[in-house]
Amino acid sequence: MRAEFTQGELVELLGREDFAPIYAQADQVRAEAVGDTVHIRALLEISNHCRRVCAYCGLRSPRTDLPRYRMTPEEIVSAACEAHAVGYRTIVLQSGEDPWFTPKILGELVGEIKARTGMAVTLGCGEMPREDYAYLRQAGTDRYLLKHETADPDLYRRLHPDSTLEQRVACLRTLKELGYETGSGFMVGLPGQTLDTLARDLLLLASIPCDMAGIGPFLPHPDTPLRDGTPGDPELTRRCVALARLLLPTANLPATTALTVRGDNGQVFSGGANVVMRKITPNSYKRMYEIYPAQLPDTDIPAQRAQLEEQIRNLGRVPL
Repeated sequence: MRAEFTQGELVELLGREDFAPIYAQADQVRAEAVGDTVHIRALLEISNHCRRVCAYCGLRSPRTDLPRYRMTPEEIVSAACEAHAVGYRTIVLQSGEDPWFTPKILGELVGEIKARTGMAVTLGCGEMPREDYAYLRQAGTDRYLLKHETADPDLYRRLHPDSTLEQRVACLRTLKELGYETGSGFMVGLPGQTLDTLARDLLLLASIPCDMAGIGPFLPHPDTPLRDGTPGDPELTRRCVALARLLLPTANLPATTALTVRGDNGQVFSGGANVVMRKITPNSYKRMYEIYPAQLPDTDIPAQRAQLEEQIRNLGRVPL
């Protein structure tokens, strides 16, 4: 049964000295609601073009020094087929807000991937009008990921000077109404963020309610206005994941790549997480998709899938 908390109660829980009982409760809820399976998703970053100016993101449009790329439809379908061949059942197509990838092109890609592989397809391509989301749903898109990043309207405006939190939330509610498995999420450690903000973030996820939630630490990029920010705290991030599990018992909660960069070696799985995403972006593009700085290994789809399955089994969980 889904837990209910007030904003004040969430602030108190986030600030507790001993969080161990909450982690144990989240792990129990995870086991009862979604079992011991860890779902492995293939993440394909299809374009680093972006029209937005988000203050934290290395893909922001004002960057003129970043080499830009777009994968061709043939490359995208080929990568999806290779991922399916080694066991992936879901592929996530992620990009900046790139107008070249029109709803028609994205819809054709979704249809081709599903026809060739039968995989579930998640899109993460930003804000769109309702009619475009409806078209993509009719084309076969199963899930849509659109992180809200912060539920504080003033902080949101400072981070996204070309958008509003109200507009973002309206998109999320539209996605939910259209029948998507709807995903959102937020960063922990943003400059100006407080525990009150994080409590509001968690309550926003519950209000949609989200079927997926990606919660990761803020990582400053040297070529953005937030370059001098302090990286987010992994412990506070894990606490947010655990509380999200209590608020959304059946949701898919990933161990985010950003959390791995900050040194999490699987601890988040003992506090509610049940999903992991593995990048399958070709090496010729991979390092150009730099939302935040990270040392990325070369892509080897079969070997990395096998390695991840072994790591999950070593945690006492079942890879899928």
